[in-house]
Amino acid sequence: MTPPARKDAALMDADVREKIHLEILKRTGAYHANDHILLPSGQHTTEYIEKTLVTTEPSFTEGLGAVIAKHFAPWPLDVVLSTGPGALILSHCVARAHPSRPTVMYGTKGVSGGKRRVTLPAEFHRLVRPGAKVLIVEDLVSSGQTVRLLTQLVEELDAQVIGIGALWRRTKRSEVDGKPIFSLVSRDFPTYAPEVCPLCKKGVPLNQEFVKRREARRPSLAQEHEAS
Repeated sequence: MTPPARKDAALMDADVREKIHLEILKRTGAYHANDHILLPSGQHTTEYIEKTLVTTEPSFTEGLGAVIAKHFAPWPLDVVLSTGPGALILSHCVARAHPSRPTVMYGTKGVSGGKRRVTLPAEFHRLVRPGAKVLIVEDLVSSGQTVRLLTQLVEELDAQVIGIGALWRRTKRSEVDGKPIFSLVSRDFPTYAPEVCPLCKKGVPLNQEFVKRREARRPSLAQEHEAS
């Protein structure tokens, strides 16, 4: 007779899966670790994730999306909702792999009056029926504020958020406002003010690559010229 699976074995399996997902993110160039990194906020850290690089390799993105879809497969879905280009690509992969074949929609992030906001395009409103089951998909969940704003949009349309799927969860909480979070990686790397940074005290060189790259980045521009 086979003994029941132990809880520590299940935790070990989860750790192994997380390591595999981290290796995938390293392969895409999105995840950087074991470094002394300057963040755009001015804080220092040892790890960094470039969200825009996460979905650059389609086969990896499809596989990661399928893992999220498998987790939420027991729940019927009508809509997968996301924000931002990376999360939108991931949400397409989740929707394709989910047995319900939900539709995919996106919100647009912005700032108004000093406050963050999320807007759902008006043409999507009529596609969200009252009582519709919605899965929110994000690439990175940290404070949970974007998830809260998306949830508010869903509830204003009398629909229901059944959960949140994410690539990376920095918060230790397993839910946001009562909505469960499933993430491929659950890892919170500490950040330090320069004056208390332990790596600065050890004299470890500071990697300013990501801030310099962001400051130097200019959007590409193509425009139509008037015919002469």
